[in-house]
Amino acid sequence: MYKAGRLFNTQLVVVVVVVVVVVVVVVVKVVVVVVVVVAAVVVVVVVGGGGVAVVVEVVVVVKIVVVLVVVVVVVVVVVVVVEVVVVVVKVVVVEVVVVVVKVVVVVVKVVVVVVLVVVVVVKVVVVVVIVVVVVVVVVVVVVVVVVVVVVVVVE
Repeated sequence: MYKAGRLFNTQLVVVVVVVVVVVVVVVVKVVVVVVVVVAAVVVVVVVGGGGVAVVVEVVVVVKIVVVLVVVVVVVVVVVVVVEVVVVVVKVVVVEVVVVVVKVVVVVVKVVVVVVLVVVVVVKVVVVVVIVVVVVVVVVVVVVVVVVVVVVVVVE
């Protein structure tokens, strides 16, 4: 969990840096557009002396600039949201994989314990069989010895 949190924090810092860089680039572009528009207005006013026509052209240019700025801001917000969603999904996937691996490890441990118990049971059964065989052999030997002794004594 700690590693996943640290990974999330690192990726979040990267996302924030990317967002700041994009915002700075957008602001610089907007400033450049505003300077160009102001320069164009100054040139038209100084050179042309244009009155109402100049005002109409400036209003149109300002409207275009405002639309462009809104579009750029929307794109930046969408990119940031997508980046954050990707980071969160990566962290969630990592957490799910870690949990699945832990479950598999527990299952393997249980299987190993079951196998060990089966091995112990088989060893106990083998020991019991060996003891039974030894007892049977001893009984048979005792019976044979008793029979031989009885036969020898009787003759």
